[in-house]
Amino acid sequence: MSIKPTHRPLYQSKLYQSKLYQSKHHMLASSLCVALAIAIMPTAQAVDTDIEIEFVAPKQNSQVAFVPFANDGVISPIVIKELNSSELNVTSQNLPQMPHSSADLSTTLSQWQQLGIPYLVVGSTHSQAGKLVIEYEVIDVMSGRVLEGKQRTQVSNNTSSRNLAGLVVADKIYSLITGKETDFTGRIAYIEEQGSGKNKLSKLKIIDATGENAHTLTQVKGSIFSPTWSSDGRTLAYAVQRPKGLPVIYVQNADGGGARLVTPYKGNNLSPSFSPDGSQLLFSSSFQGNADIYLLQLGTGSVQRLVSLPSNEIQPSFAPDGRSFVFVSDQLGVNRPQIYRYTFGSGQISRVSKVGNYATTPSISPDGNHIAFLNGRSVAIMNSGSGTMIANLGNTGIDEAASFSPSGNRVVFASKQGNHGVINIRSLTGGQSFSKTANGVIRSPVWSKSAK
Repeated sequence: MSIKPTHRPLYQSKLYQSKLYQSKHHMLASSLCVALAIAIMPTAQAVDTDIEIEFVAPKQNSQVAFVPFANDGVISPIVIKELNSSELNVTSQNLPQMPHSSADLSTTLSQWQQLGIPYLVVGSTHSQAGKLVIEYEVIDVMSGRVLEGKQRTQVSNNTSSRNLAGLVVADKIYSLITGKETDFTGRIAYIEEQGSGKNKLSKLKIIDATGENAHTLTQVKGSIFSPTWSSDGRTLAYAVQRPKGLPVIYVQNADGGGARLVTPYKGNNLSPSFSPDGSQLLFSSSFQGNADIYLLQLGTGSVQRLVSLPSNEIQPSFAPDGRSFVFVSDQLGVNRPQIYRYTFGSGQISRVSKVGNYATTPSISPDGNHIAFLNGRSVAIMNSGSGTMIANLGNTGIDEAASFSPSGNRVVFASKQGNHGVINIRSLTGGQSFSKTANGVIRSPVWSKSAK
């Protein structure tokens, strides 16, 4: 589309003055010119108190029999807990025997078949040269076949390494049984805000998918907006509000340090989204007038305007295959935002959302089949092809949508309970859901796969 844009400053546009644009980017409602003192300080080593977790588990039939590993009191409980947080249901109770290898089933396999539990996990741990070695097998009970043979994991014999090993083992067991990407070793980045006005302090924090091991990556006296992960889980992009200035976008290593400014443009630079290969970054900016969608080449710094209409276009999000992206536009009128798709190559723009009059903040599932979005004030999920809503997850009290987990089986989103911010993890497939509560306001949780 080649419609020449009008050059109204974004802060003069009706959309930006509306609650939509202000709340979607968490801008201060009073003015874009509010003085905010910002100091970006990488503090990746600072460990914070873990947020309290409340689990809600559905009732279901057992799908996995898990025999606690021999010589182990650490790995097995972690694996059982994590597998039970998925759609799988694991039991280690009332088993006919306690085998630790497939060889132990030579004469008793029929007993296991009579239980009607499709899969059996057996294994053991031992020390070797100061390392902890975990060996285990996932057995298809009906056939007696070991899926992909014996698995072996070796880690340092300390608390953090053992905890991570438990997640890695759970990851592998889940993928062997379901054939799907897993969430257990992933991480969640989110913003925690305290105070208001010139006393506002924002932290970009990272936690394990289990809700533990929280640490602060960056803290800002002012505001942080819309963090997003690269597909490999190694890099984060986010926007910050500088003193008496407008938002700009930074890219930073997820392990701390290396923060660099990538949008030195005089406008509102918001909502970054990495391309699947991590070489490009979509973002919304008003530096040429209205809010338009731009594509940044991270290697060269070159920028191309992709969507330029008389309306305002914000919140771009890459599709997993990199062939298109979705975004929000108010071209139907003020306070009537809808979700659209831009297709690379053709440059075609088509409307996606067909639900109500208020659809914003799109996030595409890993398989590309669904879009999490904000339907008015409710977190919802639509079919990416038909644009029809297939799930409504409820009113959050915060103008934010959800982010999919790496498997696409769960979503994470923020809400409010009184004066406390809450991170909600909701299973879409019958697994456990849980919430995490912290002091202050929680914003924009986003889920990443584990960095390899």
